Amino acid sequence: MPRRHRVGDVDVLRGFALLGILLANAPAMAGPHMGPGGELSASWTDAVAGWTITTLVSAKFYLLFSFLFGYSFTLQRASAERAGAPFAPRHLRRLTGLFLLGVAHAVLLFPGDVLVTYAVLSLVLFGVRDIAPRTAVRAAACLVAGVAACLLTWGLLTVALAEPGPGQDVTAAVHEVAASYRGDFGSVVHINLERWGGALGWNLLYGADMLAAFLVGLAAGRRELLAQTDRYRAWMVQIVVCALPLGLAGSAFMAVCRKGPLDARWYDVGSAVGVLTAPALTAAYACGLLLLLRTRSGSRIAGVLASAGRLALTHYLTQSLVMALVFTGYGLAWYGRFGVATLMAGCLVLYAVQLAYSGWLLRRFRYGPVEWLLRTATLARRP
Repeated sequence: MPRRHRVGDVDVLRGFALLGILLANAPAMAGPHMGPGGELSASWTDAVAGWTITTLVSAKFYLLFSFLFGYSFTLQRASAERAGAPFAPRHLRRLTGLFLLGVAHAVLLFPGDVLVTYAVLSLVLFGVRDIAPRTAVRAAACLVAGVAACLLTWGLLTVALAEPGPGQDVTAAVHEVAASYRGDFGSVVHINLERWGGALGWNLLYGADMLAAFLVGLAAGRRELLAQTDRYRAWMVQIVVCALPLGLAGSAFMAVCRKGPLDARWYDVGSAVGVLTAPALTAAYACGLLLLLRTRSGSRIAGVLASAGRLALTHYLTQSLVMALVFTGYGLAWYGRFGVATLMAGCLVLYAVQLAYSGWLLRRFRYGPVEWLLRTATLARRP
């Protein structure tokens, strides 16, 4: 059987996206900062850090991962064809493996899991696998517009009908969640299940946004764009120049609605604008990184990021495991103990360790442990 082909830029972008996913997920796992007396508190540095993360990170990197998932679908299909193996059973086994990993991840570690959503949406992706690239992009645009319209409608109703200011029971609810996460194993699993179920409606809505990114990735994979990026250098420069200001403006407005100075009633209005403009900022990030890595000093950085990207699933789950050990009763039970600025510093340290570990592991093994497990399930044999 021919050796499986890899597209280096897919791994590079996946390795880069791991940092954004970590920065976005960490505040949800660590909880809002509570002062010595148990009151909710945030220093000005935490406020600036939270505003910055919302502007530059939130809602951008799950789109990049979703795009790469759709692109990788085309690579997996081509791999099956080269091996002379039917693709449908392979794909079904792969998404079943993803689904089971996602359920375990959501129940035991982090209810904000995306693997279950990816597994379900993979069925849709398989159903439209032969869609024309232009049709896929148009369908993606309609999905994004639909999600934004739903959020905007709900947000405007909230602004018009809800009372200004925070709800009366916010602090009590935060303390209840903190007590659960600082409790024993059963307490942590119970609150994870409760929050996972409570987010089902929002997961369905944002699942449409992920599906849109899947479809764009599928279209790009059909055109082999990331296998021929040098041909599109001028096009990538134009995307950075045009998309970056638009994406930053929309994301800044989202931060104003989510983090202030506008109050919490504006949260979903900001989210609607964020959904519409996040693809522009995500595309600018991706193109800007690929252009940067084609400079004289970029090849070494590309190698480091590509190594991390090859272990993306292992790293994604490891990030949740580390944070669960730090912030829940599984380990230190430090839920709510740290502000956003301290948390972000810790995330950068963890990401640096993962980058170093990736190179060390891949010098000794071809796959990461979770990648090996999923590939075993996909092929129904040992790789």
